[in-house]
Amino acid sequence: MTPSREHGPLPDFLVGLTVVSGLVDSFSYLTLGHVFVANMTGNVVFLGFALSGTGEVSVVDSLLALLAFVFGAAIAGRIAAKRPPHRGHLLAAGAAAQALLVLIAAVTTSALHSTSVRLTLIALLAIAMGGQNAVVRRLGVPDLTTTVITRTVAGLVADSAARPVLARRLASVTALLTGALLGGTLLRWAPIGAPLWLAATLLLACAAGVYRMTRGPAAEAWR
Repeated sequence: MTPSREHGPLPDFLVGLTVVSGLVDSFSYLTLGHVFVANMTGNVVFLGFALSGTGEVSVVDSLLALLAFVFGAAIAGRIAAKRPPHRGHLLAAGAAAQALLVLIAAVTTSALHSTSVRLTLIALLAIAMGGQNAVVRRLGVPDLTTTVITRTVAGLVADSAARPVLARRLASVTALLTGALLGGTLLRWAPIGAPLWLAATLLLACAAGVYRMTRGPAAEAWR
């Protein structure tokens, strides 16, 4: 994907964060029960199922994920709104903080033998993903929300858009699919925490890469 002058390398890094979303959601759904930690649309639907008493879905799990996600988004949103930093600095700081939470969750998977640990993992990961969404929203790069791709998929076929825009939308869809595929494969063949370790690695690489690029003279163009 060729960076535009307005957004610099941000779209490329946001595609990487979309892969992270697929990884953590594959872990939460396949390991922690029928619950998402990144895709809140799915959790709202699951909550409806749970309240109706169908689908073997937990009200507690879905509600906890929603509340934790909101908490993470609120904290990150307040921090991001306090001052207008360089968008690269904001993304680097957000990815580093998110990596810390995901790393804690990855370590915690070794004790995944009780309901309390499972709920803790849901909360930690949902807070991390809520923070990611708040930061990404602040960055303002179109068609790269990193978690929700419903409108992106519709835009691929419903709108007349320039080739770079279509490429960005397709990259978003492909990245989420790739993350989910990697997460599912790792859960099948590797230790249970593998998707989270990979997600944390990608987040740290994102933080380091963005921070390095903000130190160059061209970074002012995508401030």
